[in-house]
Amino acid sequence: MKLKPEERFALVEGLIKSLDEPDKRLDDIWAEESEKRLNAYREGKLEGVPMEEIFKEE
Repeated sequence: MKLKPEERFALVEGLIKSLDEPDKRLDDIWAEESEKRLNAYREGKLEGVPMEEIFKEE
């Protein structure tokens, strides 16, 4: 609390940014999952859903 307001802001901003860093492992997991889903779709093992159906309001 003894820091100047702009110093406290910089500290808080740095802390928030450190929590918001992407986890590269999650990117790898999602990339693998998307490849599996795409392959299943191409092989006819998975059906697609039209975008209009996903976003239609009820």
